[in-house]
Amino acid sequence: MPEKGAAQIALIDYGAGNLRSASRALAAAGANVTITSSPHDLLAADRIVLPGVGAFAHCINALRSLDGLEEALHEAVIERRRPFLGICVGMQLLASEGHEHGVHQGLGWIEGKVTRLPDGPGLKIPHMGWNQVVPTRDNAVRQGDAYFVHSYAFDAASPEDVRATTDHGAVFPAVVGRANITGVQFHPEKSQAYGLAFLKHWLEDGRWH
Repeated sequence: MPEKGAAQIALIDYGAGNLRSASRALAAAGANVTITSSPHDLLAADRIVLPGVGAFAHCINALRSLDGLEEALHEAVIERRRPFLGICVGMQLLASEGHEHGVHQGLGWIEGKVTRLPDGPGLKIPHMGWNQVVPTRDNAVRQGDAYFVHSYAFDAASPEDVRATTDHGAVFPAVVGRANITGVQFHPEKSQAYGLAFLKHWLEDGRWH
């Protein structure tokens, strides 16, 4: 159970995320969680989590269909520098653009594009199941196994924004980060002890530098 004084998390409900699983995992890590699509709640929160399941185009369009939500996100995360965590497609939306069902503009907070994972002999797409998270250098991300479900990956423009990688036919980011912004391709809420430890650290520190 979250303790008194625990971080107040706004878990964004835009019709494109595993809200119940993510909420339970964040609560188990020590947060007080509000599932919301209210711009007011985003601006009042200590930290913000954007989950995401499905196609890039559907998710970014769903986010932008909610009046004032993208503007509130920008104010809270970019202007006020509140810690932000994007999960799976929620991470991918940080990119400049997504190349799934056409080319679609992302939030543009971390430069790069989202492209389909390569096909190859013996490779199954979507990439589904447990895989290793490997830190790119000495930072707060720990090596371990996490649970992935996706067909597209974040191709970051700058290696400096990549905190950890994994490999499924090609090496691609498992964690991206810049200042108060963090994105994970895996699902912490499905990654058992590794995912819980990851969330606990994010709640305590809010960044991965």
